[in-house]
Amino acid sequence: MAISNSSGKNSSSGSREAESRSESAGPWDDLESGVRTWEAFSHADQERIVRHYAPKIRFLALRLKAKLPRSVELTELMSAGTLGLMEALGKFRPQLGIRFDTYAENRIRGAMLDELRRLDWFPRSLRQRVRQLDEAVWRIEHEKGRPPTEEELQAHTGMTVKDIRVGLEALQNQLCLSLDTIQDSMTAEPAAMEGEPFRDTALAELAERVATLMDTLTPREKLVLSLYYSDELNMREAAEVMGVTEGRVSQLHSQALARLRREFLRQYGDAGNV
Repeated sequence: MAISNSSGKNSSSGSREAESRSESAGPWDDLESGVRTWEAFSHADQERIVRHYAPKIRFLALRLKAKLPRSVELTELMSAGTLGLMEALGKFRPQLGIRFDTYAENRIRGAMLDELRRLDWFPRSLRQRVRQLDEAVWRIEHEKGRPPTEEELQAHTGMTVKDIRVGLEALQNQLCLSLDTIQDSMTAEPAAMEGEPFRDTALAELAERVATLMDTLTPREKLVLSLYYSDELNMREAAEVMGVTEGRVSQLHSQALARLRREFLRQYGDAGNV
């Protein structure tokens, strides 16, 4: 009887494990392995696949939203990301030699960045304010050998403190997105850019230009950008790695972006706007 009970328990345990494995598997596994293409799935399975990857869309949208003004809605980014996912599902083939997760992430992020450009969230009036601030910062730094204060920027531009802060924040947001776009072009698998030769070439040229400007940064500024964009750490995590405060990391990040923008405009003008 004891042997029989033990056998029954083992059988029951094995059955539960098999059921668990069956539940964890899904139609997305067939997509990843190439057993079936997107068109071959039933409507119900297609819905399951989209729901499976929905958290990735939200995660990428939240990470991008953190670098944008409050006026940009999270729902707009997620809607664009969903279209990017649908495009990835329709075009993915295992023969590309990359995982679907990697392929989809590039398509989702690209769709969100395209939507931001379409929305023109960085209006012309703000661009003019940023350019005026850039010129004032450059003059004061060369005259005094240090970053300018808000009072000095007020005296040079005639702007209010509020306008100066909005302009500097907009500048940082724009540069964050530009670096995100460049990062995508440099980390994407070659096959993921298939069929987009012009975009691939343009971004490669832009990335090369920015790379040549990195030598104008201090070692700590380079480290902050590396931790933030390459290792994808947030400000708090970067502060822990560097052994400084989160405020200091934010300051170094802003300094690095402002320096890159000034050097970029000085050497290339508007030719490299992303």
